[in-house]
Amino acid sequence: MTVAGKDLNLLIALRALLEEANVTRAGERIEMGQSSMSTALARLRSQIGDELLVRVGRDYELTPLARLILPQLQRTLPLIEAALMSQSSFDPATSQRTFKIMMTDFSTLQLKPLLDKAVNLAPNIQFDIVPLPQQPTEASREMMSNDFVVALPGIGIVGENHPLFVDHYVCLIDKNNVALVDGKLSWEAFTQLPQVVINFGAPQITPPDRRLSELGFKPEPHVRTTSFLAMPLIIDGTDLVGIAPKRLAKQVLEKDSNVVAVEAPFGRIDLYQTLWWHKSHKTDDAHAWLLGVLTSEPI
Repeated sequence: MTVAGKDLNLLIALRALLEEANVTRAGERIEMGQSSMSTALARLRSQIGDELLVRVGRDYELTPLARLILPQLQRTLPLIEAALMSQSSFDPATSQRTFKIMMTDFSTLQLKPLLDKAVNLAPNIQFDIVPLPQQPTEASREMMSNDFVVALPGIGIVGENHPLFVDHYVCLIDKNNVALVDGKLSWEAFTQLPQVVINFGAPQITPPDRRLSELGFKPEPHVRTTSFLAMPLIIDGTDLVGIAPKRLAKQVLEKDSNVVAVEAPFGRIDLYQTLWWHKSHKTDDAHAWLLGVLTSEPI
């Protein structure tokens, strides 16, 4: 399709190129060979009259015009895709749809029974689980190109939403750590221990971060990780302590594990997980179906 000499078939490639800022990754994402993607980039540069991507060392950076174009693509392409998909009804028995969900490993573990339920109902669908972005505002923007985001409320994400579950935080610690007294960890001992800290991006302040700040304590991380699931392995056999969801402790800590979960010495902090999506998906029968599955029963 062309409009005023512009090949609109290149818009999918353009969005992938600008979001990935890498020719190889963009090609892999839309299943286009590197040579074909390089050709598409050359045609886009010619049609738009801008370099779009420029090399800086071994990486690419978006030009000012490319940075201006990207959010417009992210707003309009999902609307076009949704309009096209609305032409035919969604049939779970035959659909080969790939659903993209942004969430942490912890959230994936909690949603697994419902994802399994969806696959049982629609055996040919696929799930693409992608990590949360460093900036919460990027999650709001990317809800247009992803089906759902699972994240905490109150971190800057705006959109349609549904509460999924409530958990609370505990401390993970090696059971042989001398800081434990009768299975309990005091505030004084907690503040003296080396810390394992979850890092979801500098701008994101988690509820435990906020509580510790209110108490005048700023952890000095000895280990940083982006994975709750990795925390028990990191702590095992060390003096480290970490803060994690209680559900995760119940699910991953085995009976003979050296790592135990104890109540946090800074008081109970609830962990709310919310399902978010962009209103532009409301005309997508497949999206509505999966939303129904993910909210069909308590987690």
